Amino acid sequence: MTTVTTDDKAVFERRESAARSYCRSFPVVFEKASGATLKGADGKEYIDFLAGCSSLNYGHNDPDMKTALVDYITNDGVTHGLDMHTSAKAAFLEAFERIVLKPRNMDYRMMFMGPTGANAVEAALKLARKVTGRTNVISFTNGFHGVTLGALAATGNGYHRGGAGVPLTGVTRMPFEGSMGKDVDTADFLNRMLSEPSSGIEPPAAIILETVQGEGGLNAASRNWVRRVAEIARAHGAMFIVDDIQAGCGRTGSFFSFEEMGVEPDMITMAKSLSGFGLPLATLLIKPEHDIFGPAEHNGTFRGNNHAFVTARVALEKYWADSDFQTEIRKRADLMTKRLGEIASMLPDARLKGRGMMQGIDVGSGELASEICARCFAAGLIIETSGAHDEVVKILCPINIEIGTFTRGLDILEEAVGEIARSTKIAAE
Repeated sequence: MTTVTTDDKAVFERRESAARSYCRSFPVVFEKASGATLKGADGKEYIDFLAGCSSLNYGHNDPDMKTALVDYITNDGVTHGLDMHTSAKAAFLEAFERIVLKPRNMDYRMMFMGPTGANAVEAALKLARKVTGRTNVISFTNGFHGVTLGALAATGNGYHRGGAGVPLTGVTRMPFEGSMGKDVDTADFLNRMLSEPSSGIEPPAAIILETVQGEGGLNAASRNWVRRVAEIARAHGAMFIVDDIQAGCGRTGSFFSFEEMGVEPDMITMAKSLSGFGLPLATLLIKPEHDIFGPAEHNGTFRGNNHAFVTARVALEKYWADSDFQTEIRKRADLMTKRLGEIASMLPDARLKGRGMMQGIDVGSGELASEICARCFAAGLIIETSGAHDEVVKILCPINIEIGTFTRGLDILEEAVGEIARSTKIAAE
């Protein structure tokens, strides 16, 4: 077997598409990973504050998930089963029902389609249109729901929309909370537009939102705003869809990002950390009365990733069956809030954004945010940006990150910001 070293990076330039992105910010051949740490082929270690863009909420190579998966494979467990019944799927569904749904008094059916978040969004929009007989969908400014055409129509990001190559139709964009200033009630605006027969907006099949807009810049919606939007959806006969692909699986502190908001979505999209191990797995949670697709009316060849079912079950049983886990997440979130507040104070006009373990610092410009991330990477920390102008330095480290590792990563971020703050001050003088 050929050993890959950092000298082999040229093969990526020769053979991989120019669509690659994260590797441009982190030009290292990564070889091993454990917990919140990645190791390059050159032996250098990096603290991971990206975590697969929230696909690795429990870190890299969780030992219990790894053991369960290896045992399953070595015992010839079913790898690919379309949507046939398998023991791995049954065990996951039972665990999800017992650990997630029943304690929260939630009654949903789970639909498995293609294995990505965009697949879940596509299924949700398609089902909403079938349930209501309508075509229009309401989404929000700075929302990000995927880059396949249906999901992309609901996505606000201009760069990604520009890659479609065809008109993106069937979606009406409305302002997210706070996007028009503190004095504008955007939920009221939405209601007025839907209530006005001459607004020109077709009655919607669905209203879709993220409670925290991950790629959109960590814009966190308030409880009251989300509740109001849910009420508006029901009043106007639309399905209320929460996209919990990035904000779910504990990222904001509870399993679902909306748990303390008093809403019951008609549908919930989930992916990213659902498998717990970084394996592809997506699902659409559907209220039973809306579960009206016929057999295979919406499907996908890889709609049953049995390896992911195995690790997803272990993730639920190891972490979410224990009520103390949420307390541990909140301790880390409180530490993040405290440290980021101190770091933000070093830069003029910088401010905290986000919620739970999904927070960051808006530094005002994409150029500055990128410089901070580059300095962090040089010092051994992987961290990325988000927002309409990439102006937010965003932390998505594992939610169970070891405190010492977490602190070291935050120290690197603080030093990077401090260096820039000092150099800026010297230049101004």
